[in-house]
Amino acid sequence: MCASYGLDPRFTDAELLAAADEAVLEGLRGWAEQNAGETVRPTGKNLRNLNPLVTQPDTTPTLEPAWWGFLVGGEPSKFPSINTRSERLQDRPGGLKSRALVPATSWYEMKKPERVWHEFLVDDGALFGMAAVTQRGRTADGESFTCYSIVMRPAPPHLAHIHDRMPLLVPASLSGDWLTAEPTREIIDEALLAAASLDDRVQVAPRTDDKAGAATPQSDRRTSDAPTERLF
Repeated sequence: MCASYGLDPRFTDAELLAAADEAVLEGLRGWAEQNAGETVRPTGKNLRNLNPLVTQPDTTPTLEPAWWGFLVGGEPSKFPSINTRSERLQDRPGGLKSRALVPATSWYEMKKPERVWHEFLVDDGALFGMAAVTQRGRTADGESFTCYSIVMRPAPPHLAHIHDRMPLLVPASLSGDWLTAEPTREIIDEALLAAASLDDRVQVAPRTDDKAGAATPQSDRRTSDAPTERLF
């Protein structure tokens, strides 16, 4: 389960983000700077931390503040909704009706039974997009939000010993289709195949916790000579 992730404003678009819309990138940097490096967490019922989400309601990608987790009947859902299993979307592609990208530079998982936090990066902290499904929701006071759930897939062998699931990462080559394609099993199958090409670029390191600034020993990070591909 992915219940926390990071968005560092120091990301670079020199290689990975060259084709991304500049307004989206500047919006991400501005949000990340205001967030002051804090870990991104599910939206709270009382303290409504809204997180940046990339959607495409019209012809170009748009950045909007969104609620992490689904709202049902004016309240946060009683069922777990911050993550959605990729297998469920393959079996029930109707859940793919509305999709988005969650921009991030890291995500965090706890290794059990040791209860040691680990940070996952692409390369050395590149900006990447995590696949998400979305739906509209309202709070009890009538406010309407785009709500999102991060799609989780089985982790590859070199990461599964830390955690058996990981976010579905969407390469830039597929980001347009992920945002706009018809909601069929074909798009989730295509996304899973594309994500596998990024597996060797994922690095992981132990941390003292999942808060910003925790130590990440460089010696424990994986390295790879895999070619660079834009992720967003």
